[in-house]
Amino acid sequence: MTTPRETGSSGGAARGGPRTLAEELRARPDGALARLLRARPDLLHPVPGDLTQLATRAGTRASVVRALERLDRFVLQTAEALAVAPDPCPYGTLAALMCGDAADDPRIADALPGAVATLRDQALVWGGEDRMRLVRTARELLAPSPAHPSPTGLGPTVAEATAGMSPGRVQQIIAAAGLPGTHDPVSAVAALTALFEDRTRMAALLAGAPAEATAVLGMLLWGPPYGTVTADPAPHLRWLLDRGLLLPAAPGSVVLPREAALHLRAGRAHRAPEPTAPELAPATPHSARTVDATAAGQAFTALGAVEELLTAWQSDGPLVLRAGGLSVRDLKRTAGLLDTTEGTAAFWTELAYAAGLLASDGEVDERYAPTPAYDDWLHLPAEHRWARLATAWLAATRTPGLAGGRDAKARPLNALGPDLDRSPAPEVRHRVLALLATLPPGTSVSPETLLARLHWERPPRTPAEPGTEDLRTRLARWTVTEAELLGVTNRGALSAPGRALLGDGGDGTESAEPLTDAEAGALAVRAAAALAPLLPEPLDHILLQADLTAVAPGPLKRPLAQVLSVLADVESKGGATVYRFTPASVRRALDAGRTAADLKAFLTEHSRTPVPQPLAYLIDDVARRHGHLRVGAASSYLRCDDDAVLAEILADRRSAPLRLRRLAPTVLAAQAAPDELLEGLRAMGYAPAAESAEGDVVVTRADARRTPPRTAPVPVPEGPPVPDATLLGAAVRAIRAGDMASTAERKPVAAPAPADGGLPRTTSADTLATMQAAVLTGSAVWIGYVNAEGAASQRVIAPVRVEGGFVTGYDHTADEVRTYPLHRITGVAELADEHA
Repeated sequence: MTTPRETGSSGGAARGGPRTLAEELRARPDGALARLLRARPDLLHPVPGDLTQLATRAGTRASVVRALERLDRFVLQTAEALAVAPDPCPYGTLAALMCGDAADDPRIADALPGAVATLRDQALVWGGEDRMRLVRTARELLAPSPAHPSPTGLGPTVAEATAGMSPGRVQQIIAAAGLPGTHDPVSAVAALTALFEDRTRMAALLAGAPAEATAVLGMLLWGPPYGTVTADPAPHLRWLLDRGLLLPAAPGSVVLPREAALHLRAGRAHRAPEPTAPELAPATPHSARTVDATAAGQAFTALGAVEELLTAWQSDGPLVLRAGGLSVRDLKRTAGLLDTTEGTAAFWTELAYAAGLLASDGEVDERYAPTPAYDDWLHLPAEHRWARLATAWLAATRTPGLAGGRDAKARPLNALGPDLDRSPAPEVRHRVLALLATLPPGTSVSPETLLARLHWERPPRTPAEPGTEDLRTRLARWTVTEAELLGVTNRGALSAPGRALLGDGGDGTESAEPLTDAEAGALAVRAAAALAPLLPEPLDHILLQADLTAVAPGPLKRPLAQVLSVLADVESKGGATVYRFTPASVRRALDAGRTAADLKAFLTEHSRTPVPQPLAYLIDDVARRHGHLRVGAASSYLRCDDDAVLAEILADRRSAPLRLRRLAPTVLAAQAAPDELLEGLRAMGYAPAAESAEGDVVVTRADARRTPPRTAPVPVPEGPPVPDATLLGAAVRAIRAGDMASTAERKPVAAPAPADGGLPRTTSADTLATMQAAVLTGSAVWIGYVNAEGAASQRVIAPVRVEGGFVTGYDHTADEVRTYPLHRITGVAELADEHA
């Protein structure tokens, strides 16, 4: 059998091992302690004072649960086997539980030492090879119980199941099993346990079992090990009960004891140990060039969707719900605007929000609108605009897939609402892309294959309800869909720009250090550079047609696209975009301050075909009528130099809701607001213009509304952040120094020991004399110190100067030179010679 490999934890590999977890941590090198703190960053907040505190914190329930949740399936199976093994457990016993009696699986034999090393590195297992111990809290979490069955499917031991059973009943069981009687129940339970653990004798006992009894054992074999019986059980059940193969667990309930189950399983704790991760197979190859080109097209579509959304919302953004978020009705309208599903519309809105391009304006009548950052984003090249969206998506904890569902309290979850943050989202997205990065360029696998691998790497701790999936599984499915929408992947394969987004060089390995802002920015630049050659070159021309349409044969340059979006309406999208000119669209351009001559000159300059006569007539006709009517604020009024036009409007039944009244031959007054009056007249077929209090025409521009400056939402982290190398080094030094201060041997002092057994107590004169002597001899001393907040601590310092009521020296605990007021030092003691 293979023995555990060395992992730097010298105290854990030695035979016999340490007596406590703190002693094992004390024997570890600094590199091993740093690995522990990196794997379990919650242990660093706050930094433990010494290794005893670190060991105590590593055994708390919340920390152990968090550590168990981050183990892969085989390491977790190893921990589960240790939870049902004797405590302490020799390595050979653990190997037998994982491999079974045959011990013929070389994969398990090869992987088991690494699994044990991982558990040891994360301070979940300690002790020597012959006395391995699972941390008590982990054993409590993983050991089987009626309320929380073990994932192994094993039940309690014979000793646990017979606790509280009458001695007479125990003697009856061992007699029926063919064992001699004993003088006490403890030895009787030990004899029954030995029988169940003896493969030969157990096989002989089961050889005489009825077939129905064997079938019952088979049903309970792999769990759950509990069953129910009536007050008058059938003969085959009675046979099992009489021989202790089924033991009472509760009134009307029985359990298969662990030792008997292990015999029936041939010694295996798990039905199917999984020592290796599932392969990403079968894989489907595609042309890498095709994948990249198609992904680039989808990336361009993503930019268009975000721009179209924010262009629409900059003039008429939806209201913010009182509880925050977008209403269901507004989400449906957005889906219609973008010609997509509600789920995809929620993704685009959340993406713009995560990138800092969209926010609420903070007004009394609060609405969503683009932020000033949107204007800066519009002026970036297309590849950099995409990189900003992609990096924001990759790091965001916002989860658009939840929109439209309900939370645990059955409250609706709305897009842009406050309850869509899910901390594991960035990690799941990174891992899905990292797994795809391990495949050759252009190669894809099915979502189910990805999920199988993810479930092995991070097994769900609690099974989801029937018909539902756990959060991480749903996050992975949403990642696959969202990556396709964004152009990070295509046909299930990672694109070249998507590969450039990863911080691991695209090889699928996890980065040991968290990315800094500068590193994340460099990755965004790299992704943009990978996308740039794949994007089509923007065009500076369109093709005007006689049916009042214009065809853009590709993406247009920004100035041309902006003017055309005001002058015409988009009729269809695709490889080419079709725009249609209508009286309303031409009026919209005139409202923005353009003249008919400007519009015709613009079209002549940018069209590869002549301006059709119908389009020129349309522009002239709308321009001739535009501004003929003037609307201003009185409550509102309408004026026109042609009194016949005003008479026509008064006679029109459609003007009744506006409640118009003639004040003068060329002026009408209305009870409606100016904007309502404008819309009403336009609906009647007129082309009115708004005017200011001075009588000037009001020019309306689509980009007038912006929110005050807003920052992008900060991702909600899942637990404490992973520390960097600098923080880890400082924390390890501080813990080592604190441990030296708490464990250093001191010379005895004349003063009585403190009642609390903690800080030393000496008089002021003795403290001063000892400090001065230490300065002269250059030796270190142990002090008790109470800071200004009243917090007491013990420290080892090497004094270099004592003057003015202060002592200055090198503090081994803090690893720096510090100055302490003498009146705050409770006492001082010299260190023993070997520690001085």
